[in-house]
Amino acid sequence: MASKYITGLDIGTSSIKVVVAEERSGRPVIRAAFKEPSFGLRKGAIVDLAEASQSVNRALAEVKKVSKAAAKNVYVNIGTPHVKVQASRGIVAVSRADTEIYQDDVERAVKASQAVNLAPNRTIIHTVMKEFIVDGVGDIVEPLGLSGSRLEVQSLIIDAFSPHVKNIMRVVELAGGEVAGLVFSPLAASRSALSRSQKDLGVLLIDVGFGTTGISVYEENKLVGVAKFPIGAGNISNDLAIGLKIPVAAAENLKLSYGYAISREVGQKEIIDLKKFSPEARGTVQRHFVAEIIESRLAEIFDFIDNELRIMGRHGKLPGGVVLVGGGAKMPGLTELAKHELKLWSQIGVALDHEWELEGTRASEFLEDPEFVTALGLVLSGIDGEGWKARSAFRKFSIRRVLQYFLP
Repeated sequence: MASKYITGLDIGTSSIKVVVAEERSGRPVIRAAFKEPSFGLRKGAIVDLAEASQSVNRALAEVKKVSKAAAKNVYVNIGTPHVKVQASRGIVAVSRADTEIYQDDVERAVKASQAVNLAPNRTIIHTVMKEFIVDGVGDIVEPLGLSGSRLEVQSLIIDAFSPHVKNIMRVVELAGGEVAGLVFSPLAASRSALSRSQKDLGVLLIDVGFGTTGISVYEENKLVGVAKFPIGAGNISNDLAIGLKIPVAAAENLKLSYGYAISREVGQKEIIDLKKFSPEARGTVQRHFVAEIIESRLAEIFDFIDNELRIMGRHGKLPGGVVLVGGGAKMPGLTELAKHELKLWSQIGVALDHEWELEGTRASEFLEDPEFVTALGLVLSGIDGEGWKARSAFRKFSIRRVLQYFLP
């Protein structure tokens, strides 16, 4: 039987992260994982179609070396902050005389919840079911087979700016790939990095990218809300470039080499020679001053997040704490700053490995890298949609039944 592949394509402002997975007994095996520089994007949105197409083309060319089939089954992130979320409710009457709820009843209720007011240039990318309600009794996860005369569903409708969605699909298609699904970045990252127990307790995931920062909040294993802000780790580099009067590329390298999120923990005596990062630069700078610039921008990001938590009514009320992922999560001292600013316990998030079939040390390296969390989550989202695990369980069940038939 032909191998089955899923490719997770995380198209970011500064880089494209790619994970190619192959099915093995219903579990994904990482066949390739890498990143490529990306161009033509700003704040997660494509602003130059030609440049973005070239970047995606280079990434998919590497994917095709693994398998051409992998390029025909690509799950892509939506990373733009121009995404809106609204709560909705769908109500339908159960169609059968025996009042048993069937799949078509569920589908009608979900479709009814999607009947929201949308501008002509908006498109729904997710309908997240929070709970079903049967004859006024709520908190039902799966209503199939239950009896009732009225079925309701409470949903979160996530919609995006249609031109941004079309541009993402177009650059993949121009590179010879086929988009099998689109996933909002914070949801993809949550799928990979958050456990069931964390979602039950109440948890905040923060995805710190180069051009944007996204969040998702869960409680009682339900999505409470998501948001995306047009500010990220790249803004820190811009601040350093302005403050130190050096090129942005040099500021980025300085940030990666000497950056720290909490200025009070950096001594006043440590000096950085700017010529190491830019031949045109003159003089030196205190590392403490660099940390002050970094902390100021990060505090602004956390302020945006805290305001969003207050709107959701979850300020300081998430026992599962904060999980930080994305390339920006690698900043030393970030967890301590998050704990101080958000008043929540925090940790760096990585992809949970229990759903993966691990082969070799390289696979573990990518699973432990917070920068690849979204790409890995895109693969798992694809698996959920395509039912790898379900097919695997069916095959095992069938084989067992056959053996039982022939054995005494």
